[in-house]
Amino acid sequence: MPGEVRPTRQAASDAVGAAGWRYVLGALCTHVRAASPAGAAALAVRITEAVGPDAVTHLQIDLRGDRVLVLLQSADVAAVTVRDVELAVEISAAVRAAGLVTGPSSGRAVQLIEIAVDAVDIAGVRPFWKAALGYADEPGATGPTDPLVDPLGQGPAVWFQQMDTARTQRNRIHLDVSVAHDVAAARISAALAAGGRLLSDAAAPSFWVLADAEGNEVCITTWQGRD
Repeated sequence: MPGEVRPTRQAASDAVGAAGWRYVLGALCTHVRAASPAGAAALAVRITEAVGPDAVTHLQIDLRGDRVLVLLQSADVAAVTVRDVELAVEISAAVRAAGLVTGPSSGRAVQLIEIAVDAVDIAGVRPFWKAALGYADEPGATGPTDPLVDPLGQGPAVWFQQMDTARTQRNRIHLDVSVAHDVAAARISAALAAGGRLLSDAAAPSFWVLADAEGNEVCITTWQGRD
């Protein structure tokens, strides 16, 4: 992808997919299994050293007792750039040198979650959610209808869906579960088998709208169909 600053979703996915990374919601994500909490901490140090000075603006790491969760995104634009793709390759090489692999060997695949708030007057309700959650503007998106993000990266992003009239017969807040493109079908099948209903696949593979038995909705989303 020479010369590109922000590669297409397809190009980014193709470049790192074989190494166990997945493009999810504007970021490159992977897991690395570890044998112990101490091993996970040591692995986090190794990954940070591989990224070097770019760790401040590109790398997010979440440690668990048996794994390290890694996310790459260019913080200044809240999107994947060519540098993130390069860093994913470098991290995978450093992980291999430790005798491990990027990509979960078991358990749930990578995913990120957003909360969608239906609103007639987005500019009127956005300040409330920003204050109540302690959230901040997403980098490069500071308008009165733009999404909000957790400045510490702990909670899900919040975005606002424009409505013409207020909805009264269904939930007005729903979750967007952004999953790796190659697990979406299995996730949807599992939700349907667990009592869910498919409300719409008109926008697939960008997203599918599902509901539980009482009509509460969730969207299963992927990066596909968005370039």
